Amino acid sequence: MADRVTVIGWDGSPLTDAARSALGAATLVAGAAHHLAIPEVPPRAERIRLGSVALAARRIAQHRGTAVVLADGDPGFFGVVRTLRAPEYGLEVEVVPAVSSVAAAFARAGMPWDDARIVVAHSRDLRRAVNVCRAHTKVAVLTSPGAGPAELALLLDGVHRTFVICEELGTDREQVTVLTSDKAADHVWRDPNVVIVVGGSPGGAAAQGTGWLAGHEVGHPTGPRGWGLPAHAYGGVLGEGESVQLRTAQLARLGPQVGDLVWDIGAGAGAAAVEAARFGAAVIAVDAAPESCERTAALARRHGVQLQVVHGRAPQILEDLPEPDVVRVGGGGAEVVTACAARRPERIVTHAATRDEAESLGRALADGGYDVECALLQSVDLDTSAWVERERSVVFLLSGYRVPHP
Repeated sequence: MADRVTVIGWDGSPLTDAARSALGAATLVAGAAHHLAIPEVPPRAERIRLGSVALAARRIAQHRGTAVVLADGDPGFFGVVRTLRAPEYGLEVEVVPAVSSVAAAFARAGMPWDDARIVVAHSRDLRRAVNVCRAHTKVAVLTSPGAGPAELALLLDGVHRTFVICEELGTDREQVTVLTSDKAADHVWRDPNVVIVVGGSPGGAAAQGTGWLAGHEVGHPTGPRGWGLPAHAYGGVLGEGESVQLRTAQLARLGPQVGDLVWDIGAGAGAAAVEAARFGAAVIAVDAAPESCERTAALARRHGVQLQVVHGRAPQILEDLPEPDVVRVGGGGAEVVTACAARRPERIVTHAATRDEAESLGRALADGGYDVECALLQSVDLDTSAWVERERSVVFLLSGYRVPHP
């Protein structure tokens, strides 16, 4: 294997003495075309154009000599160091860092970034990066060809954000552009670039000082501890099918998480939508009643979470919505369940008041290609001042789990 492997980060600044020394002794240099063109690369060193880092790592492992890998920004931050240190290559790696492209982008924008989410976008899973941008007020997106500012903007349709697009940072072609997300799709952007996506309505008072945990909004209200919160946490009486026990069971089966898009169809008062958003997931809450949409939006502002509220009747309104990861069907019956199953989310949960209705919903899930579970949930609310029954609820909980293709 190589006697020594040094990874040098490059941010457009002059190379440090340590970087120059490592390059001067190199017998193999790997990097992008603009890295291999810098004058400090020894003319007799073997040069590898860095495309697949895994292929380069295998070649470096076979090399007898001193290797240098050049990479943009901080190579330890979503960079080549992770691949080079994989056990199968057996490489001992030294790192000469540089300013990361994310830090440089926020510096150009004059913004703090300890409260930002940071995601990497690839064309194969761009929607997950977009879902983070839907759910959070400040996100830095490390883009790639086919998953750049224009594609981000197209998938964010209906959600207003401001883009700070930083192209070719550290080069003489560097450019920073600020525009609204609806304008970003009308332009061709140069690679590489970093997109800072900001917007939304953070809840609570303006932040004072700094936070303590990176990636969380400064001053962001955590809300009440726990989940499956009682009705008073949401401003009063909840609608049918929104009881704390049923909602808790539904959320447990859905398991919303960062990067997911949750559909809440028949959102009602908005309690389930808000709680899914508190897990960090992107949420689209759909309801046919204008007053329910207004209440859901108000609850989201009160709890400091981002979600999109869509007024309309399912299943028709679902046709133009982006693909969901998990779905809660709060109302609409088998027709809505069938329409949701056609979009192939990983999980669907719904409920029924009667056995006949439960069987109808279960058939819709099974016909849509889902394994079906059904549980009869019975809960009794007690008045603890007298320890007598105050309210009893019985409901069928149905969960559909997508059957993987053979």
